[in-house]
Amino acid sequence: MLQLLIILIIVALVAGAMGFTGLAAGASMLAKIIFVLMLIGIALVLILAFTGMAILF
Repeated sequence: MLQLLIILIIVALVAGAMGFTGLAAGASMLAKIIFVLMLIGIALVLILAFTGMAILF
């Protein structure tokens, strides 16, 4: 998921530099959504780890 986030940020930067603002806006919006989902997942794992409910992967 982190790899997808980095790719979308690079696509947004390159598209914005080349003048494709619509593509840049779409890529940055998707990157923001994935970033928020990652933050929620990390927070959930940390909360469960601190309360003693370990998640086994």
